[in-house]
Amino acid sequence: MADYSLLSTPPLAGTDLRFGSCRITAPDDLAIVSLALPLGGEEAAKKAIAKAFGTALPEIGQSVTASDGAATLLRLGIDQAFVTFPHATPDAERVVAAKLGGAAYTTDQTDVWCALDVTGPDCRRALERICPIDLHPDAFKTGALARTTMEHLGTIIIRTQTDSFRLLSASSSAQSFLHAVETSFANVM
Repeated sequence: MADYSLLSTPPLAGTDLRFGSCRITAPDDLAIVSLALPLGGEEAAKKAIAKAFGTALPEIGQSVTASDGAATLLRLGIDQAFVTFPHATPDAERVVAAKLGGAAYTTDQTDVWCALDVTGPDCRRALERICPIDLHPDAFKTGALARTTMEHLGTIIIRTQTDSFRLLSASSSAQSFLHAVETSFANVM
């Protein structure tokens, strides 16, 4: 009998598209771990997060980079956040849980989401065709994030720099999501 070995790969691995001065790429080693603050233990969890990442948990709808520059905290709700960071092996949840010492509930979300990074001076114009929120830098500043839809697909959008965004959507519809983003860029460029 043949000896097979399965490897976990992000659903959009290898994506690297260019449209004029814009680029769409998919990170190949992005880990996503959810944090849930326990009822009655919110303050202890916030202190543990600040100690572990060298920065306070951001306000809802904001993101912040950890002091070491490796991880990003995404605040999604009152008691919910994501930690994203480069991590190639399938033990991301254990890494975050160990840093927090049980002060928050952690769940590995890496395989649940697909990610696209879009960059370039015209990327906002392309995203505005499929994203119903105001992405103007005055309304959606660097570090801002929002849950929204793009072409009927649930999406989290994060402004990482003036002309850069990270998009997260369900891995189960990764190819449809990539098609929607790619089509919008092709129509604008």
